[in-house]
Amino acid sequence: MTDQAMPPTAAPEPGAIPVHGDRARHLSGWLLAAPLASVLAVFLVLPVVMIVIVSFWGATEFSIYPDFRWDNYEFLLTSEVTYRVFLNTFKYAAITWAFTLVIGFTIAYFLAFHIRTLGWQVALFLLCTIPFWTSNIIRMISWIPFLGRNGLANSTLVSWGVVDEPLEWLLFSDFSVILAFVHLYTLFMVVPIFNTMMRIDRSLLEAASDAGASGWQTLWHIVIPLTKPGIMIGTIFVVTLVMGDFITVRFMSGSQSANVGRLISNDIGLLQYPSASATAVVLLVTVLMVIGILLRFVDIRKEL
Repeated sequence: MTDQAMPPTAAPEPGAIPVHGDRARHLSGWLLAAPLASVLAVFLVLPVVMIVIVSFWGATEFSIYPDFRWDNYEFLLTSEVTYRVFLNTFKYAAITWAFTLVIGFTIAYFLAFHIRTLGWQVALFLLCTIPFWTSNIIRMISWIPFLGRNGLANSTLVSWGVVDEPLEWLLFSDFSVILAFVHLYTLFMVVPIFNTMMRIDRSLLEAASDAGASGWQTLWHIVIPLTKPGIMIGTIFVVTLVMGDFITVRFMSGSQSANVGRLISNDIGLLQYPSASATAVVLLVTVLMVIGILLRFVDIRKEL
């Protein structure tokens, strides 16, 4: 019996990864991601799931009982008060976003393009962060004696003859709420915009200047388009923080105004956890929709 000739074994293609090596790499990737995934599952996903579950429970004045009911969402979505509160929340978010964008863009532009040395950039940037070394509540309450009827602002205006009597709308009004929001959250707009501007190639600005472009043309056609990722990141920070805030609205409006966060806080204070959970779910869905719309304008993954 003669041995049959065995077909030659095909040589592996250059650069090809063996199957077992590919599987090992995928397994090691899953193992590396497992700790972070576990933390996110326990501290993020699980609480959200519990909130969604509780939002379908029932409640009386003295007890909470597990059940699957649509009463909380039905009352929430058919109440005129809910729509007014959500409209008020969007108003605060939109106005605060506009002011923080203008102020944050101006500060970031000055630090990135007008301060030449790195040392001065770091020093001035740290100067912007000094107010954040104290509590948000302390910085917010510090406006009350300044804006009060007999505060520094009204005393100055009356002494200068600008007004005949103190202005009542400076404190415990929408003006004071938005002022506090802008004070608290402007830095969240400055940081991502400044980070994006520092990555802009300065040769582009020199080329625009050599081509005869004015400062406004360079700003509009080069700086702003290249800064869009930072603007979107700052927008997400500011909008989500304002829409979820309730302490600022409570103190600075003198309990005369409300947003969704304060609505949830009031329900929790009354031990109406299912109603508070339903409102939180609606707020979460609304914020995710806003973020989804913002992410369609620019790909921020390049910035992260």
